[in-house]
Amino acid sequence: MVSRLAAIGVALPPSASQEELWAGYFRQHFAGAGQPLAERIFANAGVQSRQAAVSPLLEDVSGWSTRDRMARYATEALPLGTLAVQRALDEAQLPASDVGLFAVCSCTGYATPGLDILIARDLGMSASTQRLFVGHMGCYAALPGLGTVADFVAARGRPGVLLCAELTSLHAQPPTDDPQQMVAHALFSDAAAAAVVLPGAGIGYQVREVAAVTDTNTSALMTWTVTDLGFRMELSSRVPAVLAKHVGALVRDLLARHDLAVADVDGWAVHPGGPRILTVVERELGLAPEAVATSRRVLREYGNCSSPTVLLIVRELLSAPEPPRNVLMLAFGPGLTLYAALLTATGNNSPG
Repeated sequence: MVSRLAAIGVALPPSASQEELWAGYFRQHFAGAGQPLAERIFANAGVQSRQAAVSPLLEDVSGWSTRDRMARYATEALPLGTLAVQRALDEAQLPASDVGLFAVCSCTGYATPGLDILIARDLGMSASTQRLFVGHMGCYAALPGLGTVADFVAARGRPGVLLCAELTSLHAQPPTDDPQQMVAHALFSDAAAAAVVLPGAGIGYQVREVAAVTDTNTSALMTWTVTDLGFRMELSSRVPAVLAKHVGALVRDLLARHDLAVADVDGWAVHPGGPRILTVVERELGLAPEAVATSRRVLREYGNCSSPTVLLIVRELLSAPEPPRNVLMLAFGPGLTLYAALLTATGNNSPG
């Protein structure tokens, strides 16, 4: 039994331009000796607009306690995640009651009962639907999430749904001159994306394999720490160099196991942790700039939405007039961890 990605649904909170966010909030937030550096970072982040469920233009949460932020997460994430899942189910023409596994990935908030329980309830999933919540994996969580759902679908012959929902806007930190905080505040955004995975043949993209490599010797270079004032990101400038060390072998070994090479991939969904990340992937894999153009466009138009981002990119690729045959998904996060997934068109989606 094979499993295939059949639909992706997306839900986004209101957006604002990078210029509006800088002029209306972050210019003052980073006032002081670090302001010129912060302004350059915002201008060079590769982002033109991004979304916020809790917009800094309307309310400043940087002094809120983690307790207050988690309460707001529960309020904001539920309708956003519900809408993304409903849109994916509608596109796949799958009744919610038929879902066998509902998996949720989120590293920006926690509540119990969680999104897996509340969304399953609100959409009318069966009481026997199995649920899985994956927390604190960060930007790459969509790939192990997709792999787990795909394995369930292949093993059980029942549909599965994956939801990635992140509200990074809830974790604005107090004013600082720390360049790492400037980078995080210039890049991150909010979104929810859901994927429906179905068993057997049909229109969609077969999930052929999910692979990973983790370099624990560099685990301190990217962290996401729970503090009394929300979750704090630490993001070293050395991260691209570590990715450069591993991404080539990860991708080429994965493709070789399926008798494919880099040249056989015509759809690249690369998580845009920032412009430098995409440049490193281009260089290490020998890709033309147009290969990651969709990833750059998603970063430009939506920002880095953490775990939903790679699903946003896949959705853009699959909605193109001529969808790709082989899609290679790549995402990166704490560990340092690199994840890759290979998707191949099936049914009427298969070219030729």
